[in-house]
Amino acid sequence: MRLENKVAIVTGAAQGIGFGIAEAFAAEGARVVLADVNAKQGVTAAERLKNAAFVGCDVGDGEQASRLVAETVNHYGRVDICVNNAGILRTGDVLEISEDDFDEVLRVNLKGSFLLSQAAARQMVEQGAGSIINMSSVNAVMTIPNILPYNVSKGGLNQLTRVMAVALADRGVRVNAIGPGSILTSMLDKVMVDDTARHKILSRTPMGRFGEVSEVAKIAVFLATDDSSYITGQCIYCDGGRMALNYVVPVAD
Repeated sequence: MRLENKVAIVTGAAQGIGFGIAEAFAAEGARVVLADVNAKQGVTAAERLKNAAFVGCDVGDGEQASRLVAETVNHYGRVDICVNNAGILRTGDVLEISEDDFDEVLRVNLKGSFLLSQAAARQMVEQGAGSIINMSSVNAVMTIPNILPYNVSKGGLNQLTRVMAVALADRGVRVNAIGPGSILTSMLDKVMVDDTARHKILSRTPMGRFGEVSEVAKIAVFLATDDSSYITGQCIYCDGGRMALNYVVPVAD
């Protein structure tokens, strides 16, 4: 029970990686607040866990981000962990992607992470300790041409992680990120539309398989606990070896 008596906020927690992280935190003894714009699914997700509550929140709205932290403190008395997992994806040719799509993705993925991190960090500094975990991506460094806004948002998120880590290092708050590769979630389904797309993804994944949500969640637990007490400003990539690869590998049918 490495997170016993700790209080965690996880955004985008109604499903996928967010719910997997919330579930892993709860299993380690944390009291977890699941946040999402999908209230119906979020309430159901929270009911599946012990010591969990749901708060509807659009992280791109500063007032809602601040209210999420305030409601967590009112309910549980503190905030020890904040996971910025909420994220959206918009696809399109670089010559055709709209300004609205670009703005919408950066509003949620990057601005939302800043707003909630700032609100949570204020509480954590007052407490004297805390851990902020941002959900980055291998596409913060690499690129897929038809998801430009997503790539840009994750690149900015890596820099947000470093800046906040340095700014808060002497105030007891650590800030790190996780950079997943291809993880079996509904977001991957938007990219893996057929066997050709599946083959293309696995051909650049040395381990020859997709990642599991639980594998990402275990990294979040590590970054949330004192096991990572001397780590800040880092992004841990869980990508099956993709970022180290300079060619393609055979794929099993």
